[in-house]
Amino acid sequence: MSTNIDGSNSTGTRETRAEEGVSRRNLIKLTGAGAAVIGLSGAAGLAGADQAFAAPAASRKDLEPGDTSNGADNFYTSDRVTVRKISFKNQYEMKVVGNLFVPNNLDRRTTNPALVVGHPMGAVKEQSANLYATKMAEQGYVALSFDLSFWGESAGKPGNAVSPDIYAEDFSAAVDYLRSQPFVDKERVGAIGICGSGSFVLSAAKIDPRIKAIATVSMYDMGAANRDGLRKSVTLEQRKAMIAQAAGQRDVEFAGGKIQYTGGTPEELTAESSAVDREFYDFYRTARGYHPNTTTHPTLATNTKFMNFHPFSDLELVSPRPLLFIAGDRAHSREFSEEAYRLATGPKELFWVPGAGHVDLYDRVGLIPFDKLTDFFRTKL
Repeated sequence: MSTNIDGSNSTGTRETRAEEGVSRRNLIKLTGAGAAVIGLSGAAGLAGADQAFAAPAASRKDLEPGDTSNGADNFYTSDRVTVRKISFKNQYEMKVVGNLFVPNNLDRRTTNPALVVGHPMGAVKEQSANLYATKMAEQGYVALSFDLSFWGESAGKPGNAVSPDIYAEDFSAAVDYLRSQPFVDKERVGAIGICGSGSFVLSAAKIDPRIKAIATVSMYDMGAANRDGLRKSVTLEQRKAMIAQAAGQRDVEFAGGKIQYTGGTPEELTAESSAVDREFYDFYRTARGYHPNTTTHPTLATNTKFMNFHPFSDLELVSPRPLLFIAGDRAHSREFSEEAYRLATGPKELFWVPGAGHVDLYDRVGLIPFDKLTDFFRTKL
């Protein structure tokens, strides 16, 4: 079932801070959305060509405020929720760092439902994931946000490396942690994946039946985004050129050369910046959502690993566990939620948020349908 928000139906700075950019304009044409294709990795935004990739050397108070309309509140905290830093190991013995959000009124004498919340690709837990975890904890859920391996405070070298299989494993490792807590109901653990994490949580859920209900928000299929671009705008020749560039960079780095980075959010806007560039810049490069623990730029040599990532294949493995796909009806990424909904065998729902773009659902609490998420997990988990 496809549903609108109104109920109607319809169809710390990492050691790997980047210093050099990679020119892509000679490889990639702009998509119909006005965005370059390579490094949609993140959907953390798209950097323009010939830029120096370095995180802004500023605190949030030194940055422009960004657009805080519709209740944008990425750094929201609640006096009804207790938060503590945690860490756990994934199956590869890599340390994953997260935050555990527990409602202050939680009855620890019994077991309670819990949620894992994944951040956008290229982001860290302090960007969007903590907000969602806090809001869901206010509704009575134990919630865990975490940094994907190679990002933020979690382990993995080189930092900012792309490894979608390990990203998916991190979700299952977070489930391991939650199921070990005496106040968590082992059979009532669900997950929320925001942006790129929407594809990682689907990948995890296909082979981890312990994840009992799954919601994605502003989902990016990170495989399709890198193979095909938005609206399938990338040609086979362009794809091969990206692969060749990444392979050549492997030789450079094996010989001791400097790591190169690609994609992510542009460090500055120009007259040529696309609408998608500007959308991501307004979150990641302003006080609205900036955090010093990420540059958003993945490593060039590893970014092509997304091309072997097919999170929507075999989605029937998730059934009969329920799926909820949430997207803004103006989102440049809406095609990914539509495709996942088409391929899922159900139970499933596609929920449109009128007037919302992709990044709007990162932090605009006036648009994010927390009531819908709460209802979904209360009835399905």
